[in-house]
Amino acid sequence: MMDMAAPIRCQWAQGHPLLAHYHDDEWGVPESDSRALWEKLILDGFQAGLSWLTVLKKRDAFRDAFEGFDPERVARFNAHDVERLLNNTAIIRSRAKIEATIGNARAFLRMQEQGEAFATFCWSMVDDRPLQNLPPVPAHTPLSVSFSKALKARGFKFVGPTIVYAWMQATGMVNDHAPDCHRRQVVAAMGKGAMTHRS
Repeated sequence: MMDMAAPIRCQWAQGHPLLAHYHDDEWGVPESDSRALWEKLILDGFQAGLSWLTVLKKRDAFRDAFEGFDPERVARFNAHDVERLLNNTAIIRSRAKIEATIGNARAFLRMQEQGEAFATFCWSMVDDRPLQNLPPVPAHTPLSVSFSKALKARGFKFVGPTIVYAWMQATGMVNDHAPDCHRRQVVAAMGKGAMTHRS
């Protein structure tokens, strides 16, 4: 008889199908695409003070509202767009976070114009390789503090050390899957070139 037992997952990924799907297909997979890294940083900023499940439920609406998270388009948003987004009940409506997203798109483009690719910059912070961590999982680390300062120096907002560390986990710069999680060794075997499955 086939064993139908569910795979062992990190504790945070239990209790909702969206969390399980995100955990199994996306969380911790090394992301090497600049635009995708930027999108995930923005979403982690919107998540601050809320649950990640809330963001997952609204992710498609966020993508629609922010033009597919195209930094060139978002950078052109103006005060009218801010008000439009504040009236969009399908997303998390925070003026500070919306304005930060627009500013972060402009910061992303400034880096690009200066010859600094966002993905190259991000991965240079971990010496071009995913870090393999073991419990206990921290809220932030000395590296995420340094990373946060480097992002702020480039004009980014809503990139405090805790947000940055959560983003590093999500994008595979850090492997924080639990030791007994079925994804731990799978993710550990991945390099920076592995691309996240888009859902």
